[in-house]
Amino acid sequence: MAVEEKELDEQIKENANSDDADVKAPDAETANPETADAEAADSVKDAETETEKSDQADKKEKKKSFLGKDKKEKANKLQEKVDELEDRVKRQMAEFDNFRKRSEKEKSAMFETGAKSVVEKILPVVDNFERGLAGLSEEEIKQPFAEGMNMVYKQLMTELEKLEVKPIEAVGCEFNPELHNAVMQVESEEYESGIIAQELQRGYTYRDSVVRHSMVAVVQ
Repeated sequence: MAVEEKELDEQIKENANSDDADVKAPDAETANPETADAEAADSVKDAETETEKSDQADKKEKKKSFLGKDKKEKANKLQEKVDELEDRVKRQMAEFDNFRKRSEKEKSAMFETGAKSVVEKILPVVDNFERGLAGLSEEEIKQPFAEGMNMVYKQLMTELEKLEVKPIEAVGCEFNPELHNAVMQVESEEYESGIIAQELQRGYTYRDSVVRHSMVAVVQ
């Protein structure tokens, strides 16, 4: 019985010593101040590194944004220059086209003016042919000379017609001051008032433009 009590007391002492050892034994890592300072320094260094990396990333992003903006501005300026040159080319092409059309119109007008002048000089020759042939008798008109004159007259009229020179209709038509020139008034049982009863000189047009007005007598 004494032996068991003695063993129990020894066991209680060992447990007590063991608890005291656990309580009194400090953590080696916690108890070392140099290790704690090193860890704190490493944490600060890591924080500084992260901050530096973040600053560098921000700088790169700002630089990239600036370069992108500068590139975009240059592209916009280049596009504006291209648009300006295109607009200038279009204007010059339009001016050239207007000049070409105006030149063609002036050329055509000059040609028509020259052609009308030539036709106007030929018309008296046509008048003389018509007077000469109208003054021949039935026997004279059958002569070779008269037949030759008639053939020349017809050829001349054919060529004038090819040039779009046409005689103006007069007798039996209503008087038109744009086509006819009234030189006298006459009485007529055949035609009403304002109708042309007689043509004294034939008029002609060239391409719908009057070369010479018809000289006519109108019923009063």
